[in-house]
Amino acid sequence: MVERPIITTRSQGEKMMETSNPRLYRKKMPVFWWIRKWSHLKFILRELTSLAVALFGIELILLVRAISISQESYYSYIESMGNPLMLIGNLILLGGLIFHSISWFDLAPKAMVIKIGKNTIPGYIISGSNYLGWISISIGLIWILNSNS
Repeated sequence: MVERPIITTRSQGEKMMETSNPRLYRKKMPVFWWIRKWSHLKFILRELTSLAVALFGIELILLVRAISISQESYYSYIESMGNPLMLIGNLILLGGLIFHSISWFDLAPKAMVIKIGKNTIPGYIISGSNYLGWISISIGLIWILNSNS
């Protein structure tokens, strides 16, 4: 560790040099320290799945762009999505999105503590209402998409 000089002044304005070099204990951490414990691994995976959310958002933006350009560009985009590599990539994205959603719904009771008077709403009600909303919106979207076919 490099010693850094600290300049202090004496009472009559004379300067004196002191060195500060505390020998702090620094535990060496391996690069993959987070793999050892499931809660740490889950945290890192949840953070990494935010990339899946971003990639899916980009994919949706590209779809809207293709629709806005022309019908041919839309069909070209849909055809490119049928590529086996794109299908595998989208399945991986779907898995990441599902993991991301479930992990955030499980965190909701910790982030959103609701009190009514002196009573606190149990965490399973908060996360359960999130899951219920997710399921009902998904069913509604499936119903709308199937009724228009």
